[in-house]
Amino acid sequence: MFKHILIAHDLRDTADMALCRATQLAQQHNARLSILHVLDPSQSSEQHEKARQALDRSLTRYAPPGTELRMLSGKPSEVVLQQVQDSGCDLLVLGGHHQRHDFFSGTSLDRIARRCTVPLLLVARNDSHPYQRALAAIDFSLCACSALGQAYRLLPGDAELHALHVFEPDKGTPQQVELQLQTQRGLIDQLLQDEAQSLPPGGPKLSHEVLQGGILRSLQEQIKTRRAELLVLGSHGRSAFSQALLGSLAQHFLHKAPCDVFVVR
Repeated sequence: MFKHILIAHDLRDTADMALCRATQLAQQHNARLSILHVLDPSQSSEQHEKARQALDRSLTRYAPPGTELRMLSGKPSEVVLQQVQDSGCDLLVLGGHHQRHDFFSGTSLDRIARRCTVPLLLVARNDSHPYQRALAAIDFSLCACSALGQAYRLLPGDAELHALHVFEPDKGTPQQVELQLQTQRGLIDQLLQDEAQSLPPGGPKLSHEVLQGGILRSLQEQIKTRRAELLVLGSHGRSAFSQALLGSLAQHFLHKAPCDVFVVR
């Protein structure tokens, strides 16, 4: 499924964490790996050379033989998005950020995630073992279903992929709320059965459930309870206005990642 992985490396420690994860995935999928570093055009040639030397050290230490290094100058988000198009990659990997940084300023990260035409993996965990536990937020949108399918193909066959649908019922009597909940469970059961028909054999174990409550809090609790290593999200909004932006749920978890985050348009 994944044949060419592109990682945008900005020389921080989290970028090396992301490189280790990208290397693991490249080996798992027998994929080609390319590393992109965006140079600051205002810096001197000496600073650019120091960046190249640092990247060479990271390649030598963490990347598989044959990894391609690309160093381009410009605005980070624009260069990354253009390289996604030009390189023909099918997965973009970024390192998570815990403080403000020019490369991953809020608007740059949002712009990349909103306009990225391939799945985006944000790496926040210092662990490059193959994923074993993933949690996917599922609803009835094509975007969420696409994210579930892409995650299924990303994960190794011995992993677990749990799809979670969070339902906020309309006001009513306890009996009415329970009826709404049963209806949602029936719809999600059917949706997952339909989606499973298009998934290849030999993939991760797929399970699902419906919970009542708020989507953000429910996901946060389930990540902790299930010790999820990967959170899977479709980057859509829930209103006509938010659909023009990065979905608020994906935006929240990209900026406050409790685990690695996999976002699919």
